Amino acid sequence: MMNIKNTLLAGLMSASLGLMGSLQAATSPVVEQSFSPYRNGASSYPGLKVGMTIDQSNVDQFKEIIDPATFDFIKKGWTSIKVGETTSFDLHPNYIKATEEGIGKVKLGEKSGQIIGYVAGRPFPEEPNLNDHRAGEKLAWNYKYGYNWGDSAAIYPFYWKYRDLGSGKLEKTIKFNFHFLNFMHRVNQAPKPNIEPNPSQVFRAIYVKVLEPFDVKNTQLLIHRYEDDLKRDSAWLYLGFQRRVRRLASGQVTDSFLGSDLMIEDFEGYNGRINDMKWTYKGTRNMLMPFYNHNDLKLADEPRESDGYQYVAMGDKGGCFPQITWQLRKVYVLENEPRDNNHPISKRIHYVDAQTFTLPRTLIYDRSGKLWKSWQIGQAHPDHHLPKNKGTGVSVDDSFSMIDVQAMHCTTGQFKGQVDPELNPKKLFSVQNMRASGR
Repeated sequence: MMNIKNTLLAGLMSASLGLMGSLQAATSPVVEQSFSPYRNGASSYPGLKVGMTIDQSNVDQFKEIIDPATFDFIKKGWTSIKVGETTSFDLHPNYIKATEEGIGKVKLGEKSGQIIGYVAGRPFPEEPNLNDHRAGEKLAWNYKYGYNWGDSAAIYPFYWKYRDLGSGKLEKTIKFNFHFLNFMHRVNQAPKPNIEPNPSQVFRAIYVKVLEPFDVKNTQLLIHRYEDDLKRDSAWLYLGFQRRVRRLASGQVTDSFLGSDLMIEDFEGYNGRINDMKWTYKGTRNMLMPFYNHNDLKLADEPRESDGYQYVAMGDKGGCFPQITWQLRKVYVLENEPRDNNHPISKRIHYVDAQTFTLPRTLIYDRSGKLWKSWQIGQAHPDHHLPKNKGTGVSVDDSFSMIDVQAMHCTTGQFKGQVDPELNPKKLFSVQNMRASGR
């Protein structure tokens, strides 16, 4: 009997060890490093402590971990940074699994804008190498095929406020709904992996509708980004007062959108094709980035939704700065330069969050090479936000500030981001819908 027990125990132990081994083997070191950069503990920097405030009195001590524009804003006394705890923003397991299944199968094509062997997940989870002259392009593909808003989501509603940076005067408020839908490479929401039929091979669509004020109500924007990156995006605009849809020329995506400090190409940090830009990887750093738990902040009293949801508050110089906490995080510094010599900017410097591949900080330079705009998109943890966002693995875009340092003006954004497929039916992302809903 004792021998039988020993044999059974040995068998169970062997099976358990085998199961543990298979679980450990399920995630390669490359994928583990890419999606879990804080598994061995958070980043640190001498003198930096959770809960401290970085302001004029001590900002010089932390210059190496603050982007140049934010450093300058703090140095001038325009704003300050409250340091929060560095936390892991875990992406959805299905996206991580898809990445694992694609390792070694994805490569760049001969031309910029070409990718071969991609199915789903993060195309290039390997650490970028400064000796790889196409490392920047690989990071750009990781952003394009990232999990920003997951398979679909909506900002429902979305408030933009236009302000004079010097006086703080509020000039205008626009209330929108924004919708995002991935037609291809879906990993979580049904149908998977693609929405069919899709004869034009649209990869992703964005639909925007203005709710108020009256003078721009029913203005709508629709963007189709194609799977083939060498094919130009299709974009349509519906103007309520004209009651007609017109197709946007490619150059109009770099115009001011509805008089704001943003161009359409700025949406989400960068809203364009890979092939439109020359991408250069500039190195990996630990930097303070606008990541936080929405529900732990002191939030704005107005506007407030009927369900009690409160938005991130704005404050400091001109009311242009989201009142949030910042985390010390692993960042890839990525430069993009327009291939079109007529483009209004000379370059962008993106500070790419290494775990989520969102673009929380971007500096935009004019054609002469001078800093023009500071672009900040605050990232909220989905488990500390709306209940419906919990467990989605989506790093929620939750606040923004676009500051035109030359014009001394800003546009701020307050989000109610909802990872909810019911808000994003396929029919919403059509020209026919724009005509029907604009009547």
